[in-house]
Amino acid sequence: MDSLSTPKLLASVLLLASLCVRAEVDDVPLSPYYYDGTCPLAELIVKQTVEAVVYRDPRMAASLLRLHFHDCFVLGCDASVLLDDTDGIVSEKNAGPNKNSLRGFEVIDLIKGLLEAACPSTVSCADILAMAARDAVHLRGGPTWKVYLGRKDSLKASLSEANKMIPAPNFTLDMLISNFQSHGLDVVDLVSLSGSHTIGRSRCVSFKGRIYGQDPVEPFEAYDHHRRYADFFRSLRSVCPPTGRDGVLVPLDSKTSRRFDNQYYRNLIRGHALLQSDDELASAAYAEEEAIARLVWAYAQDQRLFFRHYVSSIIKMGTINVLTGGEGEVRKNCRYVNAYYH
Repeated sequence: MDSLSTPKLLASVLLLASLCVRAEVDDVPLSPYYYDGTCPLAELIVKQTVEAVVYRDPRMAASLLRLHFHDCFVLGCDASVLLDDTDGIVSEKNAGPNKNSLRGFEVIDLIKGLLEAACPSTVSCADILAMAARDAVHLRGGPTWKVYLGRKDSLKASLSEANKMIPAPNFTLDMLISNFQSHGLDVVDLVSLSGSHTIGRSRCVSFKGRIYGQDPVEPFEAYDHHRRYADFFRSLRSVCPPTGRDGVLVPLDSKTSRRFDNQYYRNLIRGHALLQSDDELASAAYAEEEAIARLVWAYAQDQRLFFRHYVSSIIKMGTINVLTGGEGEVRKNCRYVNAYYH
């Protein structure tokens, strides 16, 4: 398949994406300057803490980015993912996509403690997640952006929504498109935000069904005429046996797993996608899916285009069902609603 063929078409896609995110942000009362008068050092405190943590544990960059995603895809970007089990609250941390997998909670606790010392009851946990995700991406070589701030923290969590709304690693393309659309995100957002998998790792249990032919998709041998998958799957099978070792971690990007770049899309084209949901992006079979495959090729060829679209999409994602003004609260401890202390 050809890449996006003309500069004009690329420019049109980029302009459309930027106009969409601009409209999304204008629809909610968030601002990059929200804390300038009440906690002017907020972003610096978050950035320096994330820097120190990622220096000690480079994998934490991907973990902090994933926290932001898993928060926004359940109820909205409201820090519900951070709540622990208490009376009346069943934590989202126990959901299938999160349990024994999601990490970085202690980092958010550390940041929140520093911010409470500097500016008590001012900076929300939801905003901390958004800022930490931005800084984590940038520290790994990715783009940076202005984070729109002013979110409030939710008073509830939803285990059932966490089990239902977070995309699974064996999702088909139709399932991915439908899931993203339910959050107000389009195919450009789907393809660009999937590029987050250029950093981080996944457990064997998340893709064993694919490499051993157990997932409800056509076995790869049926269409792997050019052996795009065979050698890659063989290497994965050497690490992840059919039984046992479910928790072994494998890089999502086998080439540059610690660097936020466009290598992820090159891997997809070569058939080296770790997760079935990622491989779906490069396997267009119908006309409506061709635009998605073309974006994969475009990002593989042009890292700057990928970064621009990624920034627009993650800002847009950060506005999903946000609580503002008198809605929600600013938690004193990100693990508990304030009423828990009274």
